[in-house]
Amino acid sequence: MEEIKIKDEYIKLGQLLKLAGAADSGVHAKILIIDGEVTVNGEVETRRGKKIHSQDIVSVAGYGEIKVI
Repeated sequence: MEEIKIKDEYIKLGQLLKLAGAADSGVHAKILIIDGEVTVNGEVETRRGKKIHSQDIVSVAGYGEIKVI
């Protein structure tokens, strides 16, 4: 499980995917999310603007898990 540290209160899901390297671009992140390949805390998330907070766990099909700290 990869850990990503954020300095603000939250990060948007699309931004997190790019920061972690799970998506090459914003368009790639959007496609992953729309296709239902991303879960947040075990639930499929289809909004790329979803606010991800510290201790949330994001899972991406074909990539793995990302824990926000």
